Amino acid sequence: MRALSRLQIILIAFLPGVLVPIQASAADNDRCPRLVADRAPLSVLVSFRLAELAAEEVRLTFIGHSTFLIESPKGVRIATDFNDYVRPNILPDIVTMNRAHSTHFTNHPDPDIKYVLRGWGQNGEPARHEFAYEDVWIRNVVTNIRDWGGGTILSANSIFVFEISGLCVAHLGHLHHTLTQEHLDQLGRIDVVLVPVDGSYTLGVDGMIEVIAQIKPRIIIPMHIFGPSTLERFVDRVRDVYPVEFNETPVIVLSRAKLPSQPKMIVLPGR
Repeated sequence: MRALSRLQIILIAFLPGVLVPIQASAADNDRCPRLVADRAPLSVLVSFRLAELAAEEVRLTFIGHSTFLIESPKGVRIATDFNDYVRPNILPDIVTMNRAHSTHFTNHPDPDIKYVLRGWGQNGEPARHEFAYEDVWIRNVVTNIRDWGGGTILSANSIFVFEISGLCVAHLGHLHHTLTQEHLDQLGRIDVVLVPVDGSYTLGVDGMIEVIAQIKPRIIIPMHIFGPSTLERFVDRVRDVYPVEFNETPVIVLSRAKLPSQPKMIVLPGR
């Protein structure tokens, strides 16, 4: 059993993002890390049983499609692209959602979820999220999506960035285009990227590989797969650039200190 802190949010800012040149030194530009893990707990809630993580670790579980469960050492649980079809079997503390398709969002999140972060804005304004909660820092970088008629819907997708224990994880959501320098400046250093690999509903295979090269993560984890043949097509293309490993389970525990020296793709089994 372990004691967890009460869900309280420290609102930092709802700003368009600080543009920081990623080629500068780490001391000058590193939006990650924010060292949120050093914050003291605010208060104590009922404790319940969880598998322990070391202070420097982050656990990712691929639930399926584009939904991951991300867990922090203090027991914060985040579900990405939370929807009505593919969900973790536990109630998350925080969920992120994208409105591109029904498999990426829900209009009826459980009222017991403390924080629901939508990747699209209202009244013509883009979504802006940037806050700390317990040992997690969350922020978003907005991108555009295509509509069904071939047009563009501005700021309708969010790349959510999660910093936990100094490790920076980016979920690309329903990305439809390569990134501009402004996007890259807002992202800053990304250690782990969760990448849609379908090659059609999102960005094409070559375009997505270009995005990976733009972001320069150390670990690439595919999602939005649509079956073995789709995954095989992407993996075959990626092998020309990065080594590929297949994990035996959908769960992986990562830490900044144990990142590989060279980028690689790790495939997690899932729906």
